[in-house]
Amino acid sequence: AGLFLAFSMVAMDHAEARRGGSFGSRGMRTFQSAPPTRTAPAPTAPVERSMTPNTGVNNAARQPQAGLQRPGFMSGFGGTMMRGLLLGGLFGLLLGQGFGGLAGMFGFLLQALLIGGAIMLAIRFFRSQSARGPAPTLAGADNVQASRFENRSTAGQQTAGSFTIPGFGGGSGGGSPAAASEEITLAQTDLDAFQQLLTDVQEAFGREDHVALRRAVTPEMVSYLSEELADNAQKGLRNEVTDITLLQADIAESWREDERDYATAALRYESRDVTRERASGKIVAGDDGHPTETTELWTFVRENGSNWKLSAIQQA
Repeated sequence: AGLFLAFSMVAMDHAEARRGGSFGSRGMRTFQSAPPTRTAPAPTAPVERSMTPNTGVNNAARQPQAGLQRPGFMSGFGGTMMRGLLLGGLFGLLLGQGFGGLAGMFGFLLQALLIGGAIMLAIRFFRSQSARGPAPTLAGADNVQASRFENRSTAGQQTAGSFTIPGFGGGSGGGSPAAASEEITLAQTDLDAFQQLLTDVQEAFGREDHVALRRAVTPEMVSYLSEELADNAQKGLRNEVTDITLLQADIAESWREDERDYATAALRYESRDVTRERASGKIVAGDDGHPTETTELWTFVRENGSNWKLSAIQQA
């Protein structure tokens, strides 16, 4: 068992030299799923590591559950009455009334249960009537909200479909709803910048060039990528990524939050991705002779019209 554990740890170190995963920030849409596209039609992996606080999601999910909690059998007014009746019957039994006293107690309990059941039925009836009152208003609000989503999705399809450059196709999904954000239209120069960043980030990571990474990614992404590079160095490994070729890509969504613009693009590319031992140069993971194909969702951000930077990577 000890030998099996040791060999498993060695194999895991080689296989996970580049951890990958989904990490970074997408503004207020960090914890929302990006719309599917032709490049990435399957649901994307959620963001696993992010400096964006996940506030308001768990509390909203817990409120309906808290409302559905019901009191226990012996709690509330009914429980208090039942406990009083049981104590009264026990006292009668102890004072010498014997089986007759106990039978009288059971008869009284039966009457009390019948009366309590009638009261519970009446309470449920009045609650159901009060709950049905505001139903038409809620249904109307849902219809209005659904129509907004439909219009926004249609606008997103028209915007994404207008991109007709090589390598980038129209996205099949529109922008996801998010508070205090608006959809934006991307230009040809924006798409060219995304394609260039794909190559710049991968090559800078393979060269372990921290200066180039700081120019191409956000400070949060620098911390994650630098952590991976430090782990590789500690293990005596080096990850090389070369010959990056974009095969297909399209825009999943693009939006603005205050002074920041965001865009999430589905990218399918191939590259020669290998992991070598630093000392000997021996390949421990990957194949230098054959490129591998990868599909990921990259989110880019720019502030006040500055250059785009990579802010999140999600596995498709």
